Amino acid sequence: MSESDSVADGLDHSLDPRFIPLSRLAGGLVAGGLAAGTLAGVVIALMVADDMPGWVQLLLQGAWLLLLIVSSLVTFVLPRLQYRHTSYRVDAQGIEIRRGVNWRVVINVPRSRVQHIDVSQGPLDRRYGLGTLVVYTAGTDHAKVELAGLEHGRALRIRQHLLPAGADDAV
Repeated sequence: MSESDSVADGLDHSLDPRFIPLSRLAGGLVAGGLAAGTLAGVVIALMVADDMPGWVQLLLQGAWLLLLIVSSLVTFVLPRLQYRHTSYRVDAQGIEIRRGVNWRVVINVPRSRVQHIDVSQGPLDRRYGLGTLVVYTAGTDHAKVELAGLEHGRALRIRQHLLPAGADDAV
């Protein structure tokens, strides 16, 4: 059995567990930027409007605090839920991806429909040793299928397995 065939075991696999801290870090950066931007807006609104009633000031401050709490909870809880509710299976026919916390989606990509495959890594992905498998298919529905949270080497092996055997781009 070749190394690329070892990923095609037909078993359900979870994402790499490092997906959770990576997603929390990325979400924290977004939530922090959102909190800082809205805090600046609230401070400017309070400074500019001298005649603003006290209840409106409290409402603005409360809305900002609520935004901060909700974004922090989402940043902490959502990655674990996404991790628990995402799986994939690679076999001789192709790849099947299952995901979704509330709305479940099952995507099957047969090898015969694969046109192009990328494995991408952003700076945070590289820090955690993860990558995103991006499969481009023939057709319009799900013509681009992404699976983030894979160990980078595994993503490369899946890519190698899904590429058509003997494929040549020469015209």
